[in-house]
Amino acid sequence: MTTTAEGPTGRIGRAAPVVESTRQVGSYLALTFDDGPHPVHTPRLLSVLKERGVTAVFCLWGAHALAHPEIVRAIVADGHQLGNHGMHHDDMADWPQERIREDLEQTSAAIRAAVPGVAVPYFRAPFGSWGRTPEVARRLGMVPLGWRVAAEDWEPPGTQELVRRVESRLTPGAVVLLHDGGGDRSQTVEAVEALLPRLAARGWHFTGPARRC
Repeated sequence: MTTTAEGPTGRIGRAAPVVESTRQVGSYLALTFDDGPHPVHTPRLLSVLKERGVTAVFCLWGAHALAHPEIVRAIVADGHQLGNHGMHHDDMADWPQERIREDLEQTSAAIRAAVPGVAVPYFRAPFGSWGRTPEVARRLGMVPLGWRVAAEDWEPPGTQELVRRVESRLTPGAVVLLHDGGGDRSQTVEAVEALLPRLAARGWHFTGPARRC
């Protein structure tokens, strides 16, 4: 069982392919951040990414997007892509397709309330519990987005440990999972600030996830 970003529930029940790799092959990686927007950590993270000219995917809770629309606008203004991460971060593994569709549509509407018409090209299942969500997401025009590297930052282990985990687990073309919301993510922001120049110096390039499996 693969450990998820939010705890050891495992990525389960995939009914359709899930993207876990980047658009390019070779020394590329894609940074993705879940559970935001957060009023403190997301703006700090945006500043770190902007300083290095790196873009990422932000997978947003619908409820958090409604609470902090100005941060959703800041994410988009900085050129990042958006992902749908469910309205309230519910485990959808056993949900019927109609209930999933309603939740995903509500979440995308919450995101677009902040930025009308914005593209939401990705969906990531809360807890990595996929169930029937991949096929529903695809019908709604979103790519189910998984990951190949998880820093496991849901229980902060220290900034240097997060850096070590990402560096030691990286493989060419990996989608990397981190968090900017859902708790104290100050260590994650610090780890990203340390990782960006280190990875660039070692020949890694930052890009987006693939748009198809």
